[in-house]
Amino acid sequence: MQVYFENIKIAIQAIKHNLLRSILTILIIAIGIMSLVGILTAIESIKGSISENFTSMGANTFTIKNYGMHIRIGKDGEKPKNYPPVKYRDAVSFKEKYEFPYKVSISSWVAGAATVKYENRKSDPNISVWGTDENYLFTSGYELTDGRNFSIDEIDFGRNVIIIGKEVKDKVFPNTSAVGKTITGGDLRFKVIGVLAEKGSAMGFGGDKTVLIPITYARQFFSRSNQSYTISVMCNKIEELDPAIGAGIAQFRNVRKLKPIQEDNFTIVKSDNLANMLIENIKYVTMAATLIGIITLIGAAIGLMNIMLVSVTERTKEIGIRKAMGATPYLIRDQFLTEAIVVCQLGGLVGIVLGVLIGNLTSSFIGGVFVIPWLWIFSGILLCIMVGIVAGIFPALQAAKLDPIESLRYE
Repeated sequence: MQVYFENIKIAIQAIKHNLLRSILTILIIAIGIMSLVGILTAIESIKGSISENFTSMGANTFTIKNYGMHIRIGKDGEKPKNYPPVKYRDAVSFKEKYEFPYKVSISSWVAGAATVKYENRKSDPNISVWGTDENYLFTSGYELTDGRNFSIDEIDFGRNVIIIGKEVKDKVFPNTSAVGKTITGGDLRFKVIGVLAEKGSAMGFGGDKTVLIPITYARQFFSRSNQSYTISVMCNKIEELDPAIGAGIAQFRNVRKLKPIQEDNFTIVKSDNLANMLIENIKYVTMAATLIGIITLIGAAIGLMNIMLVSVTERTKEIGIRKAMGATPYLIRDQFLTEAIVVCQLGGLVGIVLGVLIGNLTSSFIGGVFVIPWLWIFSGILLCIMVGIVAGIFPALQAAKLDPIESLRYE
């Protein structure tokens, strides 16, 4: 063990003696590790963001829709299934007859590029408008920071009231309360009754650019012939989700009057289904990123090997002196191999720190969460050891084979 510590000490002294070359070598390794750890850190951050956003509704929620949730990767990707639209009367019938005492909501997307205005201030033209009922806030995971939810009376009679997202409030009512004010959207006027709590916009799925209006009001002014509605059901506990889904399928089959031999013409989507599909498909990106990082490290290993060979040539006389003083070929080999590993580890540490910082910084631009990828950090350390061995073994063997007499004559 003492021999290894002595080799490390000699390696550090050699690094100090050839500081500029050592720094350049460390940077080569650092760039390779930074590329690998940085890309994989960003991917882990994106995965965490996806899970956080798509499970914000709660793991005990499911929805009934008319289209399948599939993400296509490449030409062989699975096409999404499209079924007949979920009509409003079907959704209402399901809500009234669903046998489980859970919260059931009905919602429908109305517009995706709307602008709301109050006096001389208006929002950006990227507001999503949703028609919802009194249970939508619960099933979708929203909370209110100000005001109140829709009342049953406002839903039944289609009142012109509105609940606005946090970003809309900050844009249109920057220094005052929005509740009680009347805003306009096109030719329509709405009374603000509530403000949604900030939900974030990570991965583009946030709710801060959203406004909600009563679904009955939306049907009066925004109804389309092919309009489809979404039914969401929130169970009390996650353990109740599967029985609730089974009952939901049976009930909606009855609503659509499907015969026992007929397949379902609707889709059940759990709150985390899309997140799981996105994460599943990200594995291809992870594989590609890992391959790119490994190729970068191979280039770094070649550069390190070249520099170590130059070092052996420059230190030929030193090697001769050590051998003349009794150093064995194995000791000389271990000395140069240890030096290559130490250089790799120093470069690896720099690369890991930069990779984690750059990876998280990159993911933060699209709303990713901050992560410390311990698996990839330890993997990076092991990779550095492997790169050091691979890049250093040949120069170390060359140094070990030098003839001490010829080495002492070397100038």
